[in-house]
Amino acid sequence: MRRRQLVRLAAAGLAAPSLAAFAQASKGPGQGFPAKPIKLIIAFPAGGPTDITMRSLADNASKVLGQPVIVENKPGAGGTLPAQQLQTAQPDGYTVAQIPLGVFRLPYTTKITWDPVKDIAYVLNVTGYAFGMVVPTDSPLKTWTHFVGWAKANPGRLTYGSTGTLTSPHLTTELIAQKLGIQLQHIPYKGSADLAQAIVGGHIMAASDSTGFAPLVEAGKLRVLNTWGEKRLAKFPDAPTLKELGIDIVQNSPFGIGAPRGTPPAVIKRLHDGFKKAMEEPSYVQALARYDMLPMYMSSAGYAKFAQETFLKEKALVEKLGLAKAS
Repeated sequence: MRRRQLVRLAAAGLAAPSLAAFAQASKGPGQGFPAKPIKLIIAFPAGGPTDITMRSLADNASKVLGQPVIVENKPGAGGTLPAQQLQTAQPDGYTVAQIPLGVFRLPYTTKITWDPVKDIAYVLNVTGYAFGMVVPTDSPLKTWTHFVGWAKANPGRLTYGSTGTLTSPHLTTELIAQKLGIQLQHIPYKGSADLAQAIVGGHIMAASDSTGFAPLVEAGKLRVLNTWGEKRLAKFPDAPTLKELGIDIVQNSPFGIGAPRGTPPAVIKRLHDGFKKAMEEPSYVQALARYDMLPMYMSSAGYAKFAQETFLKEKALVEKLGLAKAS
């Protein structure tokens, strides 16, 4: 009798791991995700509007997903380093990245071995920027009319800074200059914090940026010459839009979150659902409002379609400005 019991116990012991392994294998790719912290790589330095708003989003997503979402800053290269890092990351959902608009220009200006449309799994779009151009309060360029007049009288001498070469502030300013027939001298910086120090320190005459400059305007150190949205910003009601100034441009540079190509659809859905709920939290909406930004949701499918369409539009812009790389 005792021998039979031992045989049954031994058989059960052998079967248990097999059953556990079968149960684990039968789980879908997204089940149990996330089981460890998620890294969110953003394209600009700590302390700027992108960093502050994305950290708020990450904090909210941590609560929804049940695991920490840890922000890692990777500034430089026109905001494209996070997308490049996705190309070597494991497609398991534990590394995701901010995808600024500059990513869609990259193949036209730089030799790369990957495709921004095909080699990124698009999770969702989360927001876009409110942009404008500012000058120091004591600048003789009191209005946009003064700015354009000085630039025409001094070709190539009016210096302006942006958050990096081939970023939306850079290319949009160059497009404005082309439309007006003026020549400006561009000075790139790694992000809004560095750019703010440069213009307050008198190293450049003007700056094109998202409204990370708002605290300096409110402190009386900078003046807004124009903004780039469809309508005037509530925070700067006296600053005209480009369209009001006769320049038919609206720029809000939507951005969202992407994952490595090949990430399982169930994992993408879990990430999408988690970050979408995080977007809806009042703390995130309030963080955006500090910089006149708004939630700008696109689903995974909608964001992928936006990527395809933007890829073609950016090709036309880069070619129009004569910035395309030699083939």
